[in-house]
Amino acid sequence: MTDPIAVLGCGPAGMATALALHTVGHEVRIYERYPEARPAGIILNLWPPPIRALEEMGVDTVDLGAPCHTTFRNAYTGHVRAETHLPDDVIARYQGGFIGMLRPVLYERMLGAMPDGIIQVNRTVTGIRDHGDGVQLTFADGSTVQTPVLIGADGIDSVVRTHLWGASPKREHRLQVIGGYTTEMPESAERNEAVIAHTRRVQGSYSAIRDHGRDGYQWWVLEAWDPEKPAPTDLHAHASELARDFGAALTDLIAATKHENTQRWAIRDRKPLTRWSRGRVTLAGDAAHATSPYAAYGAGMAIGDGYTLAKLLKHVDLASTPAVEEALLEYDRRRIPHTTSQVQQAYILGKAFHHIPRPLRPLRDFMLDRTDMLQKQVGDRSPQEIVDQLQEMGAETLANA
Repeated sequence: MTDPIAVLGCGPAGMATALALHTVGHEVRIYERYPEARPAGIILNLWPPPIRALEEMGVDTVDLGAPCHTTFRNAYTGHVRAETHLPDDVIARYQGGFIGMLRPVLYERMLGAMPDGIIQVNRTVTGIRDHGDGVQLTFADGSTVQTPVLIGADGIDSVVRTHLWGASPKREHRLQVIGGYTTEMPESAERNEAVIAHTRRVQGSYSAIRDHGRDGYQWWVLEAWDPEKPAPTDLHAHASELARDFGAALTDLIAATKHENTQRWAIRDRKPLTRWSRGRVTLAGDAAHATSPYAAYGAGMAIGDGYTLAKLLKHVDLASTPAVEEALLEYDRRRIPHTTSQVQQAYILGKAFHHIPRPLRPLRDFMLDRTDMLQKQVGDRSPQEIVDQLQEMGAETLANA
C-alpha cells in the first residue's frame, strides 16, 4: 500500500489540500508543528469558487458567511469608483460575490469535515530528502516518515519553499491593517454590502458577516506604516482615529467592537516564484503566494490550490515518479499565472493608494473619480476571473471527476 501523501501545515491551504485529496481517494496526513490547528487572524472573505470547492470537499457551507455586493468608493464624497457585477446565475447560486466570514468559523467547518487521524500535531519537520522514489521527512524528535508527495502548505515562512528554492527575503509593503468584528447591527451600516473606501491616505472598509447564525460586520482600516516602528499601543483608539473621515458606518462599527475582537497585522509577502514544484515536492497557499489583503483572496487562492492538486493527482499512480512530476508541473501551469497576477495586483494597489507622493494624490483621485480605470482593474476583471474559475472547475465534482 502506498504511504500517505504528506501536507505540512494546518491552515486553509493544508486543510483544503488534505480534504480534497481524501475526497478523491488518496490517503493523506497533515503534519502541524503547533499543538492544534489555529487561525492566524479573525476576519476573512471568500469568493464563489472556493465556496464551491469547500462544498465538494464535504465542508458544510450553509450559513458560512454573508454574501455581499462590492463597491469601491471615494470616502469623502461617497462616489462609487467601481463595483463588481457577477452573472445572474452566479448570484442565484451564491447570493453574492464577496462572502464575509470569521476565520475561526472557517476553521471550525473545515476541521469538522476532517476525518479522524489525518491531522498530526506537534510535528516539526527538520529534514526533507527527495530520493526519487519518494520523500523522507525527518521530525524534531528524530522520527521519519516516507511519502510519495510532499505539499508545503506551511505559510510565508515555509521550510518546504526554502528547501526547494532557497531563502528569499520578505517584501515589506510598508502597510499595516487594523481590523475587527462585531455582531451589533448599527443602522448606519449598509446591509449585504462590502464597502471599500479610500481617503487620500487610508483605506476604510466593512462588510457583512455571519457568525454561528448571527448577523454582524467585519471592518478594517489600512495605512502606510514603517515596519521598524512599534505597533500602536491602543489599536481600537488608533483605528477610530483613522476612520474619522469615513462617515458614521465605519466609526459606529469600530465603537461597537470589543477590544478583544480587534487585531493588527503588518503586510508583507514574497516575490512570486516562476515555479513551485520540483520532483515530488510542491507548495500551496502562502508558502507559494503570500499576498496582501488588497487582493482579499489569500485564503481563497489557498483553497483553490488544494482543489486543483487533488483533481490533478486523482488518477495518478503515485509510485510513478514521471507521472507525479508531470501532475505537479501541470499544477504549476494552472495556478501560477492566476496567483501571481493577484499577488502583484495587490502589491501595486497598495503602492497606488498609500505610497504615491503627496503632491500626486489629488491627480490620482481625480483619475479614479472621473475615469473607469478602477472599474476595469477590479470591478470588471475580478468578476470575470471568478466566472473563469467556476468554468474551469467544470460540471463534475471532485468525487466524480
